[in-house]
Amino acid sequence: MNLAGFNISASALTAQRLRMDVISSNIANAETTRAGFVDGRFVPYRRKEVVLAPVTGKFQSLLDQKMNAAGAQGVQAAAIQDDPTPFKQVYNPSSPDADENGMVLMPNVDVLKEMVDMISASRSYEANVTALNASKSMFMKSLEIGR
Repeated sequence: MNLAGFNISASALTAQRLRMDVISSNIANAETTRAGFVDGRFVPYRRKEVVLAPVTGKFQSLLDQKMNAAGAQGVQAAAIQDDPTPFKQVYNPSSPDADENGMVLMPNVDVLKEMVDMISASRSYEANVTALNASKSMFMKSLEIGR
């Protein structure tokens, strides 16, 4: 019995769940102006993003590829990295985080972009649940045939 489909869907579910967690963190910190302390000054929260990569290096996947089996591997989170885009500047002289010109550095989080990413991640998650259920259904039908 080949469980590659289950493994691929399971790895994708894990990766998309991590993406949704990171996106939720970004949205929650969209207004956080004091996320860290650098060079004697508070710095705002910096948006995070998940980098996904194919799963590689397992002996079984290499053996399957050499034996002309499905070279399916799955996906994994390779890294969670900071988004290098610059911080937003907002004029708010009454803020305790304002500089001498009244400008406050705000996180580089665009809530609209995060919501689009969240929809994408949740749809990918749902698609993998559907694929997992279809694989399970096929295995159950094949077991019924053997009776």
